[in-house]
Amino acid sequence: MKPNLLPTREEIQAAYQQGEEAILALFEVPAKIVRDLETRLAALEDQIAKNSRNSSKPPSSDGLNKPAPKSRRERSGKPSGGQRGHVGHRLEPVEKPNHTEIHAVTQCAHCQADLAEVAVSKVDKRQVFDLPPMRLEVTEHQVEVKTCPHCGEVNTATFPAGVTQPTQYGPRVRACMVYLNVYHFIPLERAAEILSELCQQNISDGTVYAATSEMAEVVAPINEQVKAYLIETEAPVHFDETGARVNGKLEWLHSASTEEATYYAIHPKRGSEAIDAIEILPQRKGWNIHDALPSYLKYLGAKHGLCNAHLVRELVFLIERHCQEWAEGFLELLLDMKAKVERAKELGQTALSRQQLTIFEQCYDFVIAWGECENPPPVRAPNERGRLKQSKTRNLLDRLITHKDKVLAFVYDFTVPFDNNLAERDIRMVKVQQKVSGCFRSAEGANVFCQVRSYISTARKNGLRVLDVLYQAFTGAPYKPVFILAQAGECSRF
Repeated sequence: MKPNLLPTREEIQAAYQQGEEAILALFEVPAKIVRDLETRLAALEDQIAKNSRNSSKPPSSDGLNKPAPKSRRERSGKPSGGQRGHVGHRLEPVEKPNHTEIHAVTQCAHCQADLAEVAVSKVDKRQVFDLPPMRLEVTEHQVEVKTCPHCGEVNTATFPAGVTQPTQYGPRVRACMVYLNVYHFIPLERAAEILSELCQQNISDGTVYAATSEMAEVVAPINEQVKAYLIETEAPVHFDETGARVNGKLEWLHSASTEEATYYAIHPKRGSEAIDAIEILPQRKGWNIHDALPSYLKYLGAKHGLCNAHLVRELVFLIERHCQEWAEGFLELLLDMKAKVERAKELGQTALSRQQLTIFEQCYDFVIAWGECENPPPVRAPNERGRLKQSKTRNLLDRLITHKDKVLAFVYDFTVPFDNNLAERDIRMVKVQQKVSGCFRSAEGANVFCQVRSYISTARKNGLRVLDVLYQAFTGAPYKPVFILAQAGECSRF
């Protein structure tokens, strides 16, 4: 049981008799305890107050107390639903159906006269689209063996490429296995159960895993070419990372992506060691978009732009929780700069005027100075050692001062996006996988997932159907993005 650190009535009376110094010494420890408790309470209240709107917490963490949305987007004034001129999509009848069923009129519904021999005056048509009963088709490959009558040599024909076993599943079935497991995150056992039901053939979860492993080997060279592209491209490359459980241990899945390419890699570490091992950012010279993780910023050979969506959420938290007026001013400035840049792009401009940039820079410095006046740096107490502990507000101010050029990168260069949402969209699917299928059972399984998911994501960004590109890979002709074909000098897309 903790001792009572508050002074008793007798101790207070004794200190009172001894004078001011004795009273101050008596209450010095309790006062320090109260200050520490206030700090801890404020930190806990800040933690409780955070949600997906004012921090980097995911929406799934909001639970039933999800905050009401407070969108900063202006209303478009358009009614909800499809707009005038919108081209809808529905089932359209085909000219040549696979099957036709005639429903004859044989008797009059009014007088019951026989109409079997009466000529048809009109035919109404309705078409039903459905799947045929699914069964696996078995193709047997037979190779001839002949003995040469002249020299006695035994000659055997060659099986087609990929036909290596007495019995095996074809590329379409294996593509479906990978499609269910890696693209839709259905666990191995359930994916096998689904295919067994649909195909009326017992399929094991080991067979599904073997198919995904084979796919990973096939597409690995393509992913290496995607990696080389991400190193060399002049387009901004987005980086992000998220925790992933591998064999019960926390590891980190890293992503690097553009509008048309995605590369995933998993590593036990989150920071510089992993980034060095992946080898993309350390070799980059162009723009790189990410959050303010210090590990990204240490690579001085590259140009860096910070995700301002993260910054917006931090400012919202300071406004709502700590009533920081400067934060509200900075948020308005940030959104005004974003609107001005978007408007300039719509008008076909490639940059803001020097006068406009100067105004933005001066406003930036003014609001930061305002924030520093409200939140002065901490003062070191006598005999205090170590690094001074700062408030979250002061830490944010220091970051805005140090990385001003990175916060304003989207203002200086129109090719730089305002946020890192592209990377967050790419990384979100990994979190879905963890929620649906659980952790990876092994490092090998995690690497297989990264290889196949990189290939799928890149294909999807280029408008390809997932099942098609998986089938192509199993038939020995994996999909190659346009930028890879351009590097190789090939004129065909496939």
